[in-house]
Amino acid sequence: MVSAVLEVSGLACRRGGRRVFDNLSFALTGGELLALTGRNGSGKTTLLRALALLVPSLAGTIRWKGADVHDDRENWRAKLAWLGHQDGLKGDLTAAENILVAQRLRGQPADVDRVAHALSAFDLTALKDRAARTLSAGQRRRVALARVVAAKAPLWLLDEPLNALDAPAQKALNEGLTRHLAEGGLAIAATHAPLDSARILELGA
Repeated sequence: MVSAVLEVSGLACRRGGRRVFDNLSFALTGGELLALTGRNGSGKTTLLRALALLVPSLAGTIRWKGADVHDDRENWRAKLAWLGHQDGLKGDLTAAENILVAQRLRGQPADVDRVAHALSAFDLTALKDRAARTLSAGQRRRVALARVVAAKAPLWLLDEPLNALDAPAQKALNEGLTRHLAEGGLAIAATHAPLDSARILELGA
């Protein structure tokens, strides 16, 4: 029997004064992708933010390889690559610099080759020296996704990752996810669109 890497047990969260979910439990092993589905307001974003420890949970536990992630928050956050609704880019930094700075903030050495590969995967090589503030919404989203791919994080948390992406960028994302999962990584994505080989967790059902 394969042991779970990520275990969520009895999780409950509130948003805007009401509980959006209660007693939520699931477990993931290496190489799994979990797609969070459900109507707007069902708690998809709240769950991702709770997993990233960006919002408090009312009850329940989150364990990574058996250890409660609240016991060492910094170590836990170093295991995450986060993509939220906002792209989180520094406007005065170039596309490449945004990714390199993210690596350094994670305590990793700058990996220029990995950054170049991630930029190429999302057709951003020609834009790598452009300031992020000069890019279109779709281009900024692709830079944010390239930052996830370059992060070397075992767990990806993705909030509507397909938003503002054209067909080639969606293909690049699916290919990046496939490689990440094949290497034993995990991913959890809130989405209204289908993702290849994902387990489905419908919230608010």
